[in-house]
Amino acid sequence: MIRVLITGGNGQVGRSIAELATDERFRSLDITVADRSTVDITDRAGLDAAFDRLQPDVVINAAAYTSVDVAESDEAAATAVNTGGVASLANLCAANDARLLHLSTDYVFDGTKDGWYVESDPIAPLGVYGRTKAAGEAAAQACPAHLILRTSWVYSAHGDNFVRTMLRIGAEHPELRVVDDQVGCPTSAHDIAEALLHLSSLDANGTYHLAGADQASWHEFAVAIFAAADLTTTANPISTAGFPTPAPRPANSRLDSSALADATGVRLPSWRDSLSGVVSAILDTDQLRTSS
Repeated sequence: MIRVLITGGNGQVGRSIAELATDERFRSLDITVADRSTVDITDRAGLDAAFDRLQPDVVINAAAYTSVDVAESDEAAATAVNTGGVASLANLCAANDARLLHLSTDYVFDGTKDGWYVESDPIAPLGVYGRTKAAGEAAAQACPAHLILRTSWVYSAHGDNFVRTMLRIGAEHPELRVVDDQVGCPTSAHDIAEALLHLSSLDANGTYHLAGADQASWHEFAVAIFAAADLTTTANPISTAGFPTPAPRPANSRLDSSALADATGVRLPSWRDSLSGVVSAILDTDQLRTSS
């Protein structure tokens, strides 16, 4: 059995992994999903104890500070998780001969490229969140057996994400405005979770992109969400300038994931193939009304 420790168990990817933990496809994995109350990556003493207790062969770091706008005024907190916590994990993995699979983000790029981003493109984060994640990528490399996976526009039936926000607002308003000049690759957390568990059994190292196989603007994505939910809400396109936020967003977050597919055979489906299932799960479990 391969002992796999997942940090960030309360996040979108962490919860999706927990749902897959008993899947027969992953019976060779002994999976422990830990939330912050159990394994806090900013607590080095606690991490030491967790490694002694669990003795993981593979660590999947799904823990992250993801409040992009709040990070602009709380850099210390973002740095503690996205950089310092990753450094601690990398050092412990190296010392214990464990592999580290670390999730990163499209926000390490500035979004000015015309085409799809590949792994060799220079990073140039625009804000605090992106800078702390870029520093986290560098920190992860202290573990020789590291696999850094950049993803984009993550959505699921859990937590705070664009799909759940659109369903909630769309159910309350007949029309709304959605940015149409930012493009990316919407990516299902469930698809990411499946990929991570498959990759736990492989020896791939380095930095790769792991994102949905198709692109969309936020506006296009919203229209598809409303259609999947049979909502008659009208999404009116607006520019980024018409929807200012504390943190700048990359205009282009399209990640080319073909290198990972070539190296490992792991390829994520299009968001168009995954969206309806997520929307149905949200509506069926009534999470829109029970979530705060």
